[in-house]
Amino acid sequence: MAETVLQTDGAKVPSQDLNGPAVAGPLAFMQKYSEERSKRLREDGNRQYIDPSKSDKMRHFLDDPWIENGTSVDRPVPDGGHVMVAIIGAGYGGVLFAVKLIEAGYRPEDILIVDPAGGFGGTWYWNRYPGLMCDVESYIYMPLLEEMEYMPTHKYASGEELREYLEKICRKYGLHARAMFQSAGKTISWDASRKEWTVSIVEKPKGGSESEITVHADFVIFATGLLNNAKVPDVGLDVFQGHVFHTARWDYKYTGGSQERPELTGLEGKKVAFIGTGATAVQAVPHLARYAQDLYVFQRTPSSVDSRNNSETDPGTWKKSVAAKKGWQRERNLNFNAFMNNAEPKPSVNLVDDQWTRAQAFSALIGGPKEVTMHNVANHVGEMHALDYPRAERVRKRAEEVVKDPALAKSLQAWYPAWCKRPCFHDEYLQAFNAPNVHLIDTEGKGLDRITPHGVEFDGKEHQVDVIILGTGFVAPALASVAGKANIWVTGRDGQSMEERNDRGELSTLHGIASRDFPNMFWPGPIQGGATANQMFVLDTLSTHIAHVMAEASRKVNGKPIIEPSEEAQEQWAMQILAGAASFAAMVGCTPGSLNMEGMIDKIPPEARMKAARNSIWGRGFASYLDVLEEWRTQGDMQGLEVTAA
Repeated sequence: MAETVLQTDGAKVPSQDLNGPAVAGPLAFMQKYSEERSKRLREDGNRQYIDPSKSDKMRHFLDDPWIENGTSVDRPVPDGGHVMVAIIGAGYGGVLFAVKLIEAGYRPEDILIVDPAGGFGGTWYWNRYPGLMCDVESYIYMPLLEEMEYMPTHKYASGEELREYLEKICRKYGLHARAMFQSAGKTISWDASRKEWTVSIVEKPKGGSESEITVHADFVIFATGLLNNAKVPDVGLDVFQGHVFHTARWDYKYTGGSQERPELTGLEGKKVAFIGTGATAVQAVPHLARYAQDLYVFQRTPSSVDSRNNSETDPGTWKKSVAAKKGWQRERNLNFNAFMNNAEPKPSVNLVDDQWTRAQAFSALIGGPKEVTMHNVANHVGEMHALDYPRAERVRKRAEEVVKDPALAKSLQAWYPAWCKRPCFHDEYLQAFNAPNVHLIDTEGKGLDRITPHGVEFDGKEHQVDVIILGTGFVAPALASVAGKANIWVTGRDGQSMEERNDRGELSTLHGIASRDFPNMFWPGPIQGGATANQMFVLDTLSTHIAHVMAEASRKVNGKPIIEPSEEAQEQWAMQILAGAASFAAMVGCTPGSLNMEGMIDKIPPEARMKAARNSIWGRGFASYLDVLEEWRTQGDMQGLEVTAA
């Protein structure tokens, strides 16, 4: 690989790649990437969005449409009561923590699960829009398939099946009686005299009055998820006289139909504006196109949309080739990661064999086995671009082949590499734009101008509509701590504020699961943890790891332990994270989005960038991270953790 490089908007491409046969015209595509990024950069960055949970005017966008008024709050633990483990979050993460704790010897009655939703599911509870589906193969995404002896109905499971499957898990492990729904943590503070956490919980029954209770817990586990806070654009939505809702709270009362039967007959004869062209739009737009009189899709940044090729699960193939032996799901996940992390040599068989496994440059976002240092970082960035270019060109070519209007096809092409925005996969989205009632309003990076009383305005033209549907995604996962994302104020030992420490870039951890001065408190990253395209494998791995830590520490002191990392262990772990931070150098210069604070992360000062690098993820890929955790557990001495008796 040549050392001479071309500098293009923060990314360096080796000169050999510029002229080599493997990449045709890369100088042109790098320039195109830079031009398209520049169109989308805004000075207001994340301020262009509103977090409805922090806005009285916008909070109604988060109302729960899936339960009836008057649904009461059940209290598994009384006001002033005590529980061994309080889990914040009732999605897949929270349920996995509960299951792994039970498997490690805890009882269901030792656990309290708290969530503002009306039931289990997390993002799969809130999101029920038509067409909702997991983008990762269900055979590796749905956890505990071996324990549950469950066969997914399709290679890619629907949101409905994912929610129903989680309910099955909860029934098997007796978790329904331990859940406190319509309830949100408010403050959590360490009581040094009692050596436990004081958890203030606000009960918010739908249609009823709020009340607050206090629960004492030996341990607190955060499972607040990455996609929990829907965001809305700050464009004056309150002036619109029609109907508005966010896809994370789909309004079937207005559209007609249901998640089970998405027959949106309520939209017949209506004009619909859909704002956003991310993963939600890719799935929902085809359904809207079937029923709306006119559908206006407002696009700032197009998604990269590859084929999905979903299919029903064949029982014979399932037993013979998929679930054929004990440990098959872990093996399949590791096989998937070997392709995603661009491992060499790759496994001889691609078990999942989908378009994810052909997007190997996604390792620029999640890390890979190659050691990247300041000496070879330029070559690494060039190699990532060279690896991704054929895939990106193929996907862009697909848009030209599917969409009949050449100009429209070009507007739907994504000009950024795979790691800048999560790739999408669908077999009906691009096709929907061939319908005469579907209109793409390509803002070419600008975004819409404003909302009017009767519609949406862009470039001086008003598009009058009956309803505006917001497919604008979620608050960026990296901005707040795990507690801050759930609007919970955590105070640790000696009055240490988790959020203030996080804001200063000083919330170091051991293994990405715990931080000093916050004893007996755990979470599954993402800072200083591992990452992969399949977040469920991360949750499964870290719920196993944390359950082991808690169980082993309890055995070590023969009672209630106090567990926290040592200062030295935290610093050593932070240095390992920092040493791998160069693996993510290709993220510099990405098109604006939730992964880079709408492009503002490239503007932070050097000292803040160093702190951010200390709090990035494990740079050598998830398989390496998993090896580190398992070797640590095998050693058996809980190195780096201070464990004392309460």
